[in-house]
Amino acid sequence: MKEIEIKRSLKIIYHLFSEIGFRPLNTINSIKGIPIYLHQLLQFISASSKLDSLPAISTLFPSLVDRYENAGRLDHHYFHQDLWASRKVFEKKPEHHVDVGSRIDGFVSHVLTFRDIEVLDVRKLTSSIKGMSFRQVDLMQTNTVPENICDSLSCLHALEHFGLGRYGDPIDPEGHIKGLQSLKKLLKSGGVLLLSVPIGKERVEFNAHRIFAVETIISLTNPDFKLYSFSYIDDKGIFHENVDYTALPEMVYGCGMFELIKQ
Repeated sequence: MKEIEIKRSLKIIYHLFSEIGFRPLNTINSIKGIPIYLHQLLQFISASSKLDSLPAISTLFPSLVDRYENAGRLDHHYFHQDLWASRKVFEKKPEHHVDVGSRIDGFVSHVLTFRDIEVLDVRKLTSSIKGMSFRQVDLMQTNTVPENICDSLSCLHALEHFGLGRYGDPIDPEGHIKGLQSLKKLLKSGGVLLLSVPIGKERVEFNAHRIFAVETIISLTNPDFKLYSFSYIDDKGIFHENVDYTALPEMVYGCGMFELIKQ
C-alpha cells in the first residue's frame, strides 16, 4: 500500500508539471528519439530515391516518442468502466438512455454504435454527432433539471468533479450531493443508474476530483436507490465484477461502479 501511495503522489506531481506544459518523460523520450529519427529519415530518403513512382517527402513532421509508448494508451478506469456500462445498456435495451458528463470519445461513442443517446453536460458541445442529442445543464442547479425523462441513466467518472470548478462549474463543496439529487430527479421509478466514482480513503484532491468511501455512496443513494450490483477497479487496474462491496481491499485510488435501481 505504501508503494502505491508513493506512486500516486509522484503521479500528482507529474500531472502538475504537465498542466504547466512540462512533461519530463516526454522530454527525455523526445531527446532519445532525435538520433533515431534522423537515421530513419536518411534511410527513407536513400531507399525512396531509387523508386521514382512513389511520392517524395514533402514535409518533416517528427513523431519522436510513440516508439516508447504501449500498443495503445490504456486508462484502466475509463477503459473498463466504459465497457462495463455500455454492455449494461446493450443488455437492458432501455427506451431512453441519458448520460451525464461521461466521455464522449469513450462510453458515449460505445453506446452510439448500437443506439441513440442523450447527453447532459455543464460544458458546451459544438460538435454535431449522429444519434446523439445534447443539452447544456448544470446538475447542481437542481431546480432547472427536468424530471422523469429516462429509464436508464449513466454518470461515469463525473460526479466527483461537481462543485470543484475544474470544468467551469461554480464552487460548491456539496456539489456531488446536489448532483445525486438531480440524477434521482432525471430517472423514472424502476429505472437504472450506472454510476462510477473514484474510491479509496475519502478526501478531496482540489481541484481535480473527490475520492469517496464506498459506504458514502451507498449512504447518499439510500433510500432512493437500491444497489443491484457493484464492481470495481483496484489500484493495479484490475477489473473485479459483481463483488461484495463490504469485503473490499484497501485502495488508494480505485474506481467503484454502482448499478442502482431507483425506488
